[in-house]
Amino acid sequence: MSSPTDAGAVPGSEPELGVGQALLLGALHGPAELLPISSSGHIALIPWLLRWDYAKADPELRKAFEVALHAGTAAALLITLRGEVEEAVHEFNPRIAELIVLSFVPPAIVGYALERPIERHLGTPATIALGLVFGSVAMAWADRGPQLRTSEEAGAADALWLGVAQACALIPGVSRNGATLAAARLRRFTREDANRLSRHVALPVIAGASLLKTVRLIRRGLPPRSTLPIAVGATASFASTLGSTWLIRQVERDRSLVPYAAYRLALAGVVARRLTARD
Repeated sequence: MSSPTDAGAVPGSEPELGVGQALLLGALHGPAELLPISSSGHIALIPWLLRWDYAKADPELRKAFEVALHAGTAAALLITLRGEVEEAVHEFNPRIAELIVLSFVPPAIVGYALERPIERHLGTPATIALGLVFGSVAMAWADRGPQLRTSEEAGAADALWLGVAQACALIPGVSRNGATLAAARLRRFTREDANRLSRHVALPVIAGASLLKTVRLIRRGLPPRSTLPIAVGATASFASTLGSTWLIRQVERDRSLVPYAAYRLALAGVVARRLTARD
């Protein structure tokens, strides 16, 4: 089975990342990050489905580009959610500290220990489709539960659940937003408060991971002829995130997660059909 990195590759040639594709992928990343549909899954699958050069580009180039996309999104989220960030800083207390730390530790440990194996073995279209499916089932099942709790009631056990969810979301296709929403709904938080908790625990992870990977990228250096498309992608991701923040309010309302789960299943079905046709 071919992967996004080797499908259709021509010996002796190395496809480059075009500015147009970088712009479109950056524009896609913002809304995909804000919705529980897996931004990483979309950034890998859309070029593969459309047979773009990006799907066959050097893995290091794609990694650098995806770091730039996440950095652009993280910067936009810090601006968009600055009110919530300021409120959290002003109201910072041991309970909030515990929530942030316990939800941060699991993804940090798993990411540090397994980042490379996950990238090597779980970034193919087939495994991403499986991530979409399992994430969809978890979201739909969890959202059936009662809405009994508010975010102010979140404690250590809730934080660990959210942390484990974020660790699971390191698998492409699962979705950090979708996994944390499912975890919060399983803990019987209201849909609105589940979204608030999802944002509060995700932002430190997104910002921390983006900063760490950006530092690594600077030390390693950018791949040849990639500066312009990477800059375009990061800018597009930043702008599309700022322009899509209304999606946060749409998801935050008392709305079921089932439509998002259905969309994810449909996308997984498209991938499965393509894989079957190729085989």
